[in-house]
Amino acid sequence: MGQERKSRHILVLGLGNALMQDEGLGVHALRRLLSSYCFPEYVELLDGGTMGLALLPYVAETTDLLILDCVHAAHAPGTLVRLEGPDIHKALSLKMSIHQVGLQDLLTANSLAGTSPENIVVWGIQPGSVDWGVELTPVVEGSVDRLLQAVVQELRAWGVCVEPSERSTACG
Repeated sequence: MGQERKSRHILVLGLGNALMQDEGLGVHALRRLLSSYCFPEYVELLDGGTMGLALLPYVAETTDLLILDCVHAAHAPGTLVRLEGPDIHKALSLKMSIHQVGLQDLLTANSLAGTSPENIVVWGIQPGSVDWGVELTPVVEGSVDRLLQAVVQELRAWGVCVEPSERSTACG
């Protein structure tokens, strides 16, 4: 049985291999989110790269989990994809990358430990290429701003104060 949570802790987790073009989307998007917005203290933004099960201690402490990642969903490259509930496990069963195997194991292990977050949502973009390279493909790069807007809207729907970083007022 999981320990009862005392306070809200939201984790925004950027996943991917930044050395493989669009595979690194989650990491690139997380960095841009960090530089563009400010968040309350109970929201943690974490570059999870390809860490897999090593992320278990972070996920175990969360009440809400938002994952940023490239998502292979048989859409046109650059298409925004939002997954929640059983759709996450269906999408991960395609295992297009090593870290997706780790993510599926991470979510399963967390569930078995009884510490699953109340909300788990994956936001991503259909990749164009996962070949070697440190830059996103132009089609995916062209969708990143829309992805960030969708993520901010998701967090606001969860009741999170998200403000552009240039604003002088802090989120409370």
